[in-house]
Amino acid sequence: MDKPAEMFDRVFEWAELTRFATLPGPRATLGVVSGRRRQGKTFLLDAVARASGGFMFTATETTEADALRQFGEALARYRGQPTPFRFAHWDEAVAELMRIADAGGPTVAVIDEFPFLAKASPSLPSIIQRALDPAAQHTNTPVRLLLCGSALSFMGRLLSGNAPLRGRAGLELVVPTLDFRLAAEFWQIDDPRTALLTNAIVGGTPAYRREFTQGDTPAGPDDFDDWVIRAVLNPARPLFREARYLLAEEPELHDTALYHSVLAAIAVGNAARGGIADYLGRKSTDLAHPLSVLQDVGMITHEADAFRRNRSAYRIAEPLVTFYHAVMRPAWGDLERPGRAPDVWRRAQSTFRSKVVGPHFEQVCREWARWHAAPDTQGGHVTRVAGGTVNDPAARTSHEVDVAVHGESQEGRQVLLAIGEAKWSDVMGAGHLERLRHIRSLLTRSGTATEATRLYCFSGTGFTDELNHLAKNDPTIQLIDLPRLYRGE
Repeated sequence: MDKPAEMFDRVFEWAELTRFATLPGPRATLGVVSGRRRQGKTFLLDAVARASGGFMFTATETTEADALRQFGEALARYRGQPTPFRFAHWDEAVAELMRIADAGGPTVAVIDEFPFLAKASPSLPSIIQRALDPAAQHTNTPVRLLLCGSALSFMGRLLSGNAPLRGRAGLELVVPTLDFRLAAEFWQIDDPRTALLTNAIVGGTPAYRREFTQGDTPAGPDDFDDWVIRAVLNPARPLFREARYLLAEEPELHDTALYHSVLAAIAVGNAARGGIADYLGRKSTDLAHPLSVLQDVGMITHEADAFRRNRSAYRIAEPLVTFYHAVMRPAWGDLERPGRAPDVWRRAQSTFRSKVVGPHFEQVCREWARWHAAPDTQGGHVTRVAGGTVNDPAARTSHEVDVAVHGESQEGRQVLLAIGEAKWSDVMGAGHLERLRHIRSLLTRSGTATEATRLYCFSGTGFTDELNHLAKNDPTIQLIDLPRLYRGE
């Protein structure tokens, strides 16, 4: 099956789905597709179903009886029957679904938004499991059943532990967001600075360009501010309330006020649980559950410190949520009134740079070091990239490291390949390099680094002539500007 021309990237996902759809053999087979909302999962599955002549049913949030009625009507249409199926329960519906490949060849059957069905009918995963059992396969046809959903916590439990469908799936595909380079290509933004600023707001979610902005993209650096005002801060556009809806759509999040407060605390720079608790005026132990739930639904990530095992950092996974809590939520009353967006955006510039773009730039630099930098640049094979904190006992202080690259040397030893500092608004000079050298010396004394550990200077603004000269004569010093982030290794 040829990938549709209108489908951007998704080469790996398309290859895995078409491989699963055409698996030979007479037995029915299960696949599970998940991923955060707005990533194009439905578009992918609809394309596979259309290309293969398969069946696709998109569930809605309704009762069991109504869901069975909708399913029976959809299945009858697919089978070309003039009257809909009248299923009394899901055992009958699943049994009939397993017979749709009666022509002999593999046939795709997609159930999208599967968590809606399972919420109304909790026994449905067990019913599907029973239909896939070897004892039931003699009545089945070679159906390639794909269950899809955006409720990450539910989809994660579907195949884990003692779940009925554990060990039954022949495909477990997660559809990710586009990384910063693919996002720039998708948004058709050639200028690296504009690309990063845009990515700091909308991230790599494909729907935000197609459905939510109808293809309205920043034309260049001079158009970026106007684009934010007309496409993001405009109360008549879908992006305006999207961050709020993302939480409302998660079935696991019942007390949305609490979860919004936790996200707001992280958005303004509180990465540790203690800092989040102080911001909210709560005990640290009170936040274990909401932080765990936000992590389960894919709203936040929890990353271990690169150098200290007892420290970690929480980060918001969706840039639009960070932007909403840092820029939009504090001025929500003004933004809801037409014509106030330009003034709000002008006042928010400092906050946008420090709370949104700065942390996002650091994350993009970590992604570059993990996935885009060449082994020759790194001095070895990368296994992990994270931020971290390094103690300085003599000065009775500690130093933040934005990028710490762990990996294997060319000799196969576990080493610290590089440390780096990321500055969005500063022209980096010799002083920044000396700071990195000092941190490297501290890590060398503790046995973590060596003199071969490379020093990375990431800048969104540029470098002084002195620093350029130093880097030119020392291969362990790497200067990474925006063009290199987006196009180089």
